[in-house]
Amino acid sequence: MVEGDEGSARLDRVLAARLPELSRSRLKTLILAGAVSLKAAEVRDPAYHVTSGDTIIIDVPEAAPPEPKAEDIALDIAFEDDDIIVINKPKGLVVHPAAGHETGTLVNALIAHCGTSLSGIGGVRRPGIVHRLDKDTTGLMVVAKNDLAHASLTAQFADHGRTGPMRRGYMAFAWGLPGRHRGTVDAPIDRHPHAREKMAVRQGGREAVTHWELLESFNGRDGKPVAALLACELETGRTHQIRVHLAHIGHPLMGDAVYGPHFKTKANQLGPESQAALTALGRQALHAYLLVLEHPRTGELLHWEAGVPEDLLLLESTLKAAL
Repeated sequence: MVEGDEGSARLDRVLAARLPELSRSRLKTLILAGAVSLKAAEVRDPAYHVTSGDTIIIDVPEAAPPEPKAEDIALDIAFEDDDIIVINKPKGLVVHPAAGHETGTLVNALIAHCGTSLSGIGGVRRPGIVHRLDKDTTGLMVVAKNDLAHASLTAQFADHGRTGPMRRGYMAFAWGLPGRHRGTVDAPIDRHPHAREKMAVRQGGREAVTHWELLESFNGRDGKPVAALLACELETGRTHQIRVHLAHIGHPLMGDAVYGPHFKTKANQLGPESQAALTALGRQALHAYLLVLEHPRTGELLHWEAGVPEDLLLLESTLKAAL
């Protein structure tokens, strides 16, 4: 919390005084990357003047080896030019190195594919990375190949379509059937108070808004609705946002062992083919199928859609067969 003698001081100077173990340049990078928030809102201006009584929250990534190594990992590339690369991420691919995943990540693959052209804003652990997908979530991701692209994409993701054209769409197979055809979950997200690897809806957390629309419902063995296919779009981009929000409204993702463990017995309501498909899936049933953004250099509106992966197509076909 900002104390009386710190009131009206610059944000970067207050943090430098409180966190002497971090360099001024590192703190500036964290602020510009959106890792610092006041009053549950990100502050990306190092010169922002704080007020006495403000609570400052800073998310400092854990230390990791400073130079991830290039690895020859195949990439499914949807688009590439001198500024950006858009990939269709498969399940099981971790985006950036972390404890337990120092190699075999998307970053390792990008270094091999792009060489030294990748943007390094935000720290060398995440060259070019402006957003991410969970390890077992499939679908479209864009990566910056230079600092100009990184700055533009970072701004677009911060805005998330409020004033610009950016859209991020997901297909989600969820347990149960919502009581209406579309809705919005507006609920702040923060770290779970007891399980640090999880996120949770918490008062005072960071703003999080998810829009959803019902595409299809699926019946169980008793002829009653047991699951639904939802199209979700993000207005913010918090960690595990769709997974947390759908669980919050009582419709966790199928296959989500972290946010939907209490729904595991729901599988008993599925037919044998659907049960087998869900077991074979082995992950949360979530796919980032849509990405729309402005090209960082030309301003051209770009639109990509990624087909549903085979494991989700199999789940969908078996669920439809039970109708």
